[in-house]
Amino acid sequence: MSESRPRVVLRQQQDFQFAIDFGNGQPPLVGDENPPLGQGRGPTPVQLLAAAVGNCLSDSLLFALRKFKQTPEPISCEVTAEIGRNADNRLRVLGLDVALTLGVPAASLQHLDRVLEQFEAFCTVGASVAQGIPLHVSVRDANGQQLK
Repeated sequence: MSESRPRVVLRQQQDFQFAIDFGNGQPPLVGDENPPLGQGRGPTPVQLLAAAVGNCLSDSLLFALRKFKQTPEPISCEVTAEIGRNADNRLRVLGLDVALTLGVPAASLQHLDRVLEQFEAFCTVGASVAQGIPLHVSVRDANGQQLK
């Protein structure tokens, strides 16, 4: 598998439940819709989207801080998706609220202002999704201080 062309294979198990194979010997993940469509036996496609955005932004923030030899761990992230109807009355993801929390107080990190200005632009998934879905990203430190 090429880094520039990641491949994922989905195989229907039953109804709306799919085994998601990422290759490279990784165990498959089961995706499913919530009732009444599915049985809720795995994350929904919207949850997978939210996880991908949150994971990528967390990685980007960690990478940017480590570039300056900072240790912000453990970073946590909560993503909330807003689901609503579009002009054609079809359900869509209308926005994603991403709340990142650093594992240490902001005062213990150097170059934090510079990192907070730039890290989102280096998140491949978040920046791509943001072209069609509004992302609202906030960052707090371990003391709950709002940094972004």
